[in-house]
Formats: sequence, structure tokens, C-alpha cells
Amino acid sequence: MVVREKFQDELNELQTMLLELGDFADNALSKSLEALETKNIELALEIMEDDTKADLLYEEINDFAILLIAKQAPVAIDLRRIIVAIKIATDIERIADFAVNVAKSTIRIGNEEHVKPIENIKKMYQITSEMLEISLKAFGEEDVIMAKKVEDMDDEVDSLYGKTIRDLLEVNHQKPEYTSQITQLLFTCRYLERTADHVTNIAESVFYLVKGRHYDLNG
Repeated sequence: MVVREKFQDELNELQTMLLELGDFADNALSKSLEALETKNIELALEIMEDDTKADLLYEEINDFAILLIAKQAPVAIDLRRIIVAIKIATDIERIADFAVNVAKSTIRIGNEEHVKPIENIKKMYQITSEMLEISLKAFGEEDVIMAKKVEDMDDEVDSLYGKTIRDLLEVNHQKPEYTSQITQLLFTCRYLERTADHVTNIAESVFYLVKGRHYDLNG
């Protein structure tokens, strides 16, 4: 019984590390959007410098998860918990990378006035941030009903992505002198759309954890 309790404590520790990585990625993405909106180059540079923290935490999670498998030889649901934690950590680490990419686009745009308000881009971030919060909570509570909510939200992001891309391409046609900035804004839209895809992957991992089979929420 004592061994089982220790293993449960270690699983809880793994989950805590994962949630910490999730908070870091969401905070980095939030700051990257703030930097883009306010043209804050210093903040963008800070996001890039801080990315090593996400990389280190990601490595710690993987090392700890592998150690648990080697040490405890878990089966069934416990093994799925560890495998899912590794997969989710990979998705979150990619989200942190996208925050860095947005920061780089901010630096490339520099102090140039935005050719078009970035309201839709901000909405894309707000939805993806909420998606991430829901999917990680669903993981912690092993709640597939909560995880399923992410599917419709991903559709919202896709819709905003399509509309924003069309709007930016139209502006580029009218104001070709802003092509460089528009290119970076198009990249930013893509980073946020891919972020939503990775969050959807997290929701799918919750389904695998609970149901023991894979479900495609991007279909």
C-alpha cells in the first residue's frame, strides 16, 4: 500500500510539472501578443530569452516520466497517464515555441504602425488560451465532456484564421508597401492556428487517457 501511495504521489508530481509548463506557455503566448500589440521589442526579446525555461521543464518532465516507467513498470490506466503526460508536454512545448515565433515577428515589424487593427489576431489568442486552460483541466480531472468543448472552439479559431488571412491579403493588394509587415502578421495567424491544433491534440490525449482509444477532434 505504501508503494502504491508513493507511486500516486509521483504521478501527481508529474501532473503538477505538466501544469507548470502549461502555465508558462500560456503566459509566454500572452506576453507575445502584448508585445505585438504595443510594439514592445524589449518584451519580445525577454520572451525569446525565457524560452530555455520551457525547454528545461520539458526535458525534466520527459526524464521523470521515463524514470517512472522504468522504476514502477506501470500497466493499464497508469501507463496511459504517463504516456499521455509525455505527449501533452510535447504539444505544450511547441506552443511555447510559437510564442517565441510571434515575438520574432514583432521584432521584424519593429515600430511600424499596424496597417490594420489586430483585433482578430487577439481574439484567436483569447480562444486558444481558454482552450488550453480547459484541456489541461480536463486532463487533471480526466473529464472527456470538458475536453470535447475544445473541438468547437478550434472551429472558431479556424474560422477567424480564414477571415483574417483573407483580410490581410486584401490589404496587401491595396497597400503593397506594407508587404513585409503583412507577411509577419500572416505568420502570426498561422502560429495561433497551429497553437489551437496542438491544444486540440491535448484534448484528444484526454480521450485516449480515459477511453483507451484515439479520437480525432480535428476531423
